[in-house]
Amino acid sequence: MLSETRYEHIRLDEAQVPLIADTRVKVIELVLDHLAYGWSSEELHFQHPHLTMGQIHSALAYYWDHKAELDQDIARRLQRVDQLQQSVPSATLIERLKARRLS
Repeated sequence: MLSETRYEHIRLDEAQVPLIADTRVKVIELVLDHLAYGWSSEELHFQHPHLTMGQIHSALAYYWDHKAELDQDIARRLQRVDQLQQSVPSATLIERLKARRLS
């Protein structure tokens, strides 16, 4: 069950996660592409041709209007990635190849 927002192309799922309407794309995913790569709305459309420019602009508008909340979500996600990386033993490429007898 999706709930409406005041953004034409944005819906909230049951967990109140903003999604681009009629897709499975989370607003945060598009925002991360925008922030990480510096992609303009036109580049986002090129990279995600299944999204309309209206959907992209709605997602970016939603982000700017909810920036503090979504930035906190991004920070939590990055922290989780750091935790996962630290919990996995690091092996160099050469060590992994030797283990597979490929070097």
